Amino acid sequence: MARLFDAYIIVDWSAASKPAQGANSVWIGALARDARLKFQFQAANPSTRLAARDMIAGLAERFTSRGDKVLIGFDFSLGYPAGTAEAIGLKTDGTPAWQAMHEHLSSKVKEKADNSNTRFAIAAGLNYAMTKGPLPFWGAPARDQIQTLSGTKGDFAKSPVAEYRICEEWVRKTQRSKPKSSWQLYGAGSVGSQALLGIPTVQALRKTLPKSAIWPFETGFEAFDAEALTDTDIVFAEVYPSLVSAKPETGEVADQAQVRALAHHYYGLDESGKLGALFGPPEGLDSTLIPKIVGEEGWILLK
Repeated sequence: MARLFDAYIIVDWSAASKPAQGANSVWIGALARDARLKFQFQAANPSTRLAARDMIAGLAERFTSRGDKVLIGFDFSLGYPAGTAEAIGLKTDGTPAWQAMHEHLSSKVKEKADNSNTRFAIAAGLNYAMTKGPLPFWGAPARDQIQTLSGTKGDFAKSPVAEYRICEEWVRKTQRSKPKSSWQLYGAGSVGSQALLGIPTVQALRKTLPKSAIWPFETGFEAFDAEALTDTDIVFAEVYPSLVSAKPETGEVADQAQVRALAHHYYGLDESGKLGALFGPPEGLDSTLIPKIVGEEGWILLK
């Protein structure tokens, strides 16, 4: 069986407020064919999110210009729990909830060359729109805590949206892993800030790169085959590095090892004809949940 993709780009995002490299910064890993048509892996460590955005676009353009199909995986959630767009008050008439949220965040997040950002203020404003209090976003250093953004988790029984997405609940139930909530912005293992700042980058790339689509929002939540990608050259997907073991090699930091391991992981699945099935719902998932997944929440490309 032929592979679905010819290049695999894995992105480990960062919410750093100043240029950063090394551990806990942006890492981009690309596994693609070289001039001799052999797959080679290369990693890059741009110091800012804007530089990373340009680098990802450049790689994708180079690969697609030679006829490659490209999978781009981001290590943050591409959606929020069902009902978020409505709770914020976004107009979704004719616009899918996921897209309304992506466009709203894109209008709020203004990336700068020095990597500075106002993610805590943005989250506090979203909390005000949803609950007038410190829910559902939480977690911030003391200097950024205000009435609508707390340093600790609030009572989600009082929240209009769930603490976890369906896919996160699924992973917690079926895998030996407990993904963090997209609402947690700060603290050990938190991923909320990466999503808040990362979604606008995905949206910008989607609009910049021709024949690209975000899975499962624009592709459908169904198994892929070659025909499914006839009109699509680039697929953006959410990945979860902790699902794959990644041991750093000499000179590597953990983030670098993770993008390498994930790129090789998806390549191996694709090479053996097993990757396409992962773009569809897993066995045992309640089919009545699929409209929420496709309409707003998204899904993780599981192993």
